[in-house]
Amino acid sequence: MSLYTYFKNAKGTGVLATADSDGVVDIAVYAKPEVVDDTMVAFIMKERLSRENLKSNPRAAYMFIEKGEGFKGKRLYLTKVREETNTSIVQEFIKRQPEIAESGDDSRKYLVYFQVDNVWPLVGDKI
Repeated sequence: MSLYTYFKNAKGTGVLATADSDGVVDIAVYAKPEVVDDTMVAFIMKERLSRENLKSNPRAAYMFIEKGEGFKGKRLYLTKVREETNTSIVQEFIKRQPEIAESGDDSRKYLVYFQVDNVWPLVGDKI
């Protein structure tokens, strides 16, 4: 199943983990990614620790836990490749995923693109 199809249909909770150049880890709840294709995804990011960490260490991991019983989901191992700062483009993305826009939140947001290095199931080794 393609990443696009998976994330279009899956319901659940996502978590993004990053680390700075010293290896100090941050973990944060994130919405589902925008799937560009099976090799690239993007997330809306604010000027917070996760984005700051990516400036010195482009690697991240995203875990998606499907809603329901058992342990189903995916782990994506990622490398940041670029970031979009054009406000119009970022706002278009937010319109497609309204759940990521907090009411009254006018903070600066960025669309951050990641290469998908590996996709693993939530539990167990690589398929």
